[in-house]
Amino acid sequence: MDTATRATTLLDLHHTGTTLVLPTVWDAWSARTVVDAGFPALSIGSHPLADSRGQADNEGMSIDDALDGIRRVCAAVPDVPVTADMESGYGVAPAELVERLLEAGAVGLNIEDTVHSEGGRLREVAEHADYIGGIRQAADAAGVDLVINARTDAFVHADRFDDPLAEAITRMTACEAAGSRSSYPVRVPDAASLQALLDALDGPLNVTANPRTGTPAGSLEDLQVMGVHRVTFGPLLMKELTPDLAALVAPWR
Repeated sequence: MDTATRATTLLDLHHTGTTLVLPTVWDAWSARTVVDAGFPALSIGSHPLADSRGQADNEGMSIDDALDGIRRVCAAVPDVPVTADMESGYGVAPAELVERLLEAGAVGLNIEDTVHSEGGRLREVAEHADYIGGIRQAADAAGVDLVINARTDAFVHADRFDDPLAEAITRMTACEAAGSRSSYPVRVPDAASLQALLDALDGPLNVTANPRTGTPAGSLEDLQVMGVHRVTFGPLLMKELTPDLAALVAPWR
């Protein structure tokens, strides 16, 4: 399956009328395991990828480091669409970011509005939307339906805003207008806030879940009833596996 076909497949999976779960992996082994479990697509998280490399999240990896990890995952599951967390873009211009990401084999990406390489500042609404728009333009020029998952950390930085929910809606609406194909407001605190976001946005919405305990808005079944389009695990799948691994090996110490 070529790059353009994988991208269109991933985009189509967001519009089937059912909730798309993209388990978040970090290396070839975890990717193959998820695919063998029957999932049609997957995501790569910057946090678990960085942990697997002995590096730090929040752009502790360079773009070369991140793309190396992404390339290895994509090569392990060549016929499966993969979307990757690219943090805030690693300071790279949109056209270069798209070119290098597609070359590594990914056909979707997260882009957040917290710029960790610049002291953790939050991009302004228009600034983030413009960056998202540049990515969309580059993807369109390449003839690829790149799935741009625009992320906002408005809830992460809730103390900065009088109304974090309204801020998240403003930011995600601007990104949709600029060409994002999915919205990712991180740490939505409750079901009421999630419903407000679903009502306000036109396109798919991504929710982070713990694979064991679900989300603050409820279980997978609850999210399905609400009409959530996409679920990823962020660093939580790797985190949940850690005590299991420790318990497995502990009797042998």
